[in-house]
Amino acid sequence: AGMPVRMMRKASDTLAASATTPPKGDPPYFLAGGGALGAMIRDKDWSTTLGPPEAWPASIKTAVSLCLHSRFPILLWVGPELRVFYNDAYIPFLGAAKHPTMLGEPGHEVWGEIWDDIAPMLAEAMAGRATWVEDYRFFFARQLPREEAYVTFSYSPIFGAGVEGVFCACKETTAQVVGERRLSTLHGLGVKAAQQRTVEDACRDAVAVLQENPFDISFAALYLCDEAGETARRAASTPFGSEATAFPLALSVSRIAPGSWPVAEAGSSGRPVVVSDIGSLAGSITAPLWPDPVQNAVVLPLAMRTWSQRWGFLIIGTSPRQVFDAGYRNFLELVAEHVSSAISSAHAFDDERRRAEALAALDRTKTTFFSNVSHEFRTPLTLIIGPLRELLAKPADAFPPDARALAEVAERNSHRLLRLVNSLLDFSRIEAGRAEACYEPLDLAKQTAELASSFQSVCDSAGLTLNIECLTLPEPVYVDRDMWEKILLNLISNAFKFTFEGHITIRLTADPAGVELRVADSGVGIPAREVPRLFERFHRVEGQRSRSHEGSGIGLALIQELIRLHGGRISVASKEGEGTVFTVALPFGTAHLPADRIGRPRSGSSTATGALAFLEELHRWLPSTTGHIGAPATGRDAKNRPRILVADDNADMRDYLVRLLTAAGWSAHAVADGDAGLAAARLAPPDLLLADVMMPGRDGLSLVAALRQEPQLATLPVILLSA
Repeated sequence: AGMPVRMMRKASDTLAASATTPPKGDPPYFLAGGGALGAMIRDKDWSTTLGPPEAWPASIKTAVSLCLHSRFPILLWVGPELRVFYNDAYIPFLGAAKHPTMLGEPGHEVWGEIWDDIAPMLAEAMAGRATWVEDYRFFFARQLPREEAYVTFSYSPIFGAGVEGVFCACKETTAQVVGERRLSTLHGLGVKAAQQRTVEDACRDAVAVLQENPFDISFAALYLCDEAGETARRAASTPFGSEATAFPLALSVSRIAPGSWPVAEAGSSGRPVVVSDIGSLAGSITAPLWPDPVQNAVVLPLAMRTWSQRWGFLIIGTSPRQVFDAGYRNFLELVAEHVSSAISSAHAFDDERRRAEALAALDRTKTTFFSNVSHEFRTPLTLIIGPLRELLAKPADAFPPDARALAEVAERNSHRLLRLVNSLLDFSRIEAGRAEACYEPLDLAKQTAELASSFQSVCDSAGLTLNIECLTLPEPVYVDRDMWEKILLNLISNAFKFTFEGHITIRLTADPAGVELRVADSGVGIPAREVPRLFERFHRVEGQRSRSHEGSGIGLALIQELIRLHGGRISVASKEGEGTVFTVALPFGTAHLPADRIGRPRSGSSTATGALAFLEELHRWLPSTTGHIGAPATGRDAKNRPRILVADDNADMRDYLVRLLTAAGWSAHAVADGDAGLAAARLAPPDLLLADVMMPGRDGLSLVAALRQEPQLATLPVILLSA
């Protein structure tokens, strides 16, 4: 600092020589006003330092006047020793330790703690070159021996007979710099809190963010409470050397332990606890950036959202070079809130992950159960269907009068049950990754046309036009024969179920990428809100008009899975009241298929049932042409027999109930749905109504509600049936 001091003295030697005779007046005009500092300057004896104010150079008088009357913090360096002048706005820079005793004192005494930083800049100004610095960090001897502060200031030469001093306009930016730094820490904690991870990772990440701000966080230790809430265990901390013993692996939460961190007090009060002298708890811990020992720490409770319990505690050491004021305390409380949020998010993610794992395990158990049960069902079903087929193969005269009809009902419904079991078995195999597809090259146009044409008879009976347009394809398509059969039969039977007039069209075409199957109908269509959920397992469109209310809700979901096994896709377009189009696209070639499944014979049992089982069920959906009237009962006048109306959408169930009731001596009449039941009851009120609960259109419950609105039918006895 020798050079700057010599330059300063050379410039200030001219101070007295350049003095001018001041105007008359007491006090000097340039010292008038100026608040408290103006009065102090006027009252101070300058004769032994800078000489009487009246003799000061005009440039210094002007500078002092500007300084005193400015509301901006101003500091002047004047005279051979760069003695200090300042105004009221500058007082906070000095603090009580320096103001007012340092007024007029040499600069190197006033700012001795920062003299090495500012002396070169003062030398530049005394050489006639202004300097400017933004957010310069100083350590003032103010409220603390070395208090961290940031200042934006300029040094401008005061020209007279040479450079007679330095004019310094300054602004303290400590609040802004520290605020931005702390905001960056909170932002980092917020970013980490938004990430989904384990609680352990959340704790480590939070402490890692705090470690990135050693200016405000001298150390940090994060403790998590056990389930009982009696002990807090250390989950993460900033690196420690010899101080590690100050932060044990576990702290008692249920009792106050002498010589230990006050976590019990923080937990019971729910508020931060300041430890003013940590030496008795942790010994001497040095700040990470400076050799100063850390004096204070704060124990912050990490609260759950309800505040009824604590996640744990965060122990943070404060900076020895910052005043622990309300802003500092608020910052640490916000840190604790962010850490609590991060732990809460991690807990929620852990809970959700465990729930997902539990659901996945449950799903696997369900899949295994379906697979096992489906296999177990198939054996007795085979032993039911086989003997029934043998029985039906015998001559007609080998049966009692109604035995063949009963055997046919049993066989039809056994096949229906077998199809349902096979669908469940297919699903369980696909979910377990054990679907045994065997891909072979097929003339898909021929195969599709043959399967579709089997629906001609049932469509004719229903008054529907069946259009089959399967153009010759340029090359065979690799598919699993049984799976393709299931895809096609399900789509056509689904179209038939919801189409009452018009047409069903099956079209197979080719493009350069592959083949496209379109199954279109002119049926009731699908509400737009239901289309996104159409391929969900077990989802059914409620209240939809159909030929039957029966169905498991897995047909379309199974089709989608089977198509995916072929590397294809399925889409649907529908407009309510106009019809629906399902489109299946499959690629040519084998690149999209597993190589080990191409041309490989099937090792497991096939679940294909053929078109016959579908067609038998579709025929049963068609309305009967006549009702069912029982034969006269012995010993009872036919016209006096009670009349029973049966409403059920299952044809086999209708026939079965009519046979039972007729054999018991009742007069029974059957209809296929709730609307027909209401019409029949109005036409000829029965003595009793037997109705299925679930039927297409008007179900059993809405049928009862409608009957209760009819004066002549309001008291009609009703029995609702359900499988």
